[in-house]
Parts: sequence; C-alpha cells; structure tokens
Amino acid sequence: MDHFDDMDHRILAAFRARGADPRLGSAARGLSLAGEHAALWLAVGLAGAAADRPRRTAWMRGTALVAGAHLASMGVKRVVRRARPAHTEPLVRTAGRHSFPSSHAASAAAAAVAFGALGVPGLAPVAAAMCLSRLVVGVHYPSDVAAGAALGALTARAGTRWMRGQARD
Repeated sequence: MDHFDDMDHRILAAFRARGADPRLGSAARGLSLAGEHAALWLAVGLAGAAADRPRRTAWMRGTALVAGAHLASMGVKRVVRRARPAHTEPLVRTAGRHSFPSSHAASAAAAAVAFGALGVPGLAPVAAAMCLSRLVVGVHYPSDVAAGAALGALTARAGTRWMRGQARD
C-alpha cells in the first residue's frame, strides 16, 4: 500500500469511527438514504420547477445537470471498478460494489452549484454534509468523495449558462 492509499484508509477509519456516535451515525445514514440515486437533489429541482414558474426551465435544466452528474459518476465507476472499502464495517447497504467516484458526492456538488446559481441558499452545507456522510457510514474513501464532488461541480458549472438560458449548447 502506498502513502496515498494509507492516508485514504486512515482518514476513512477516523470518519467511520465517528459513526459510533448514535446521533451522528443516524444522521449520516439518513443523508445517505436521501442521496441514493440523487433522490433528494432531483426532488429539490422538481419542487423548484413546480414552485418557481418564471424560472421553471432553469430549474428543469439544473435538475438535468444533477442527473447528468450522477449518471457520469456511474459511468466512471464502471470503468474504474474500485472496490468499496473492506477494512470498515459499513453502516448502510449500497446499491453497487464500486466506490470511485462517489455518486452521492457528484449529485450533491452538482445540486449545490446548479441550484446555487439560481440563488437557493443553504444547499452547500447540506451537500457537504452528504459528501462527508459517505465517509461516516464507511462506504467510500476520501478520494472517492473528492473525485465525485469535483465531477459534480464541474458538470454543473459547465452547464450553468445553458441552465439560465444564456447560451445555446
């Protein structure tokens, strides 16, 4: 194991140990469940589209960016095929065997960027908490979460002009 892998394992172990606190473990499990298949973020986007009629198109496009980031992360997982951490006992079940990148982190970061561009306050802390929850529940390495968050943020950032209808792509 090289130095980077060792650090990835140790950081994960430290976060996973925090999951022994019943309150933190429960919160992390709740965030993980809410983020499964980008459900929370897709619901936020659809609710925004329903409630904010003047910007419905922007909300729908932002929701499409979130879905796109989630799908992109799933595609990368199929190529990279990194196994989930085996040295920690997970607090949740996962939909798949592959760990890199974190799809929860990808959709959370995409939602924070896309919906943040619409002026929605408070999403960044929730997105960050969702990313960290994947470490607390023990199903991702820190590098998985960082890569997922970067993929999601870049995907949404690349599409924000399209989302707001400022450019034709």
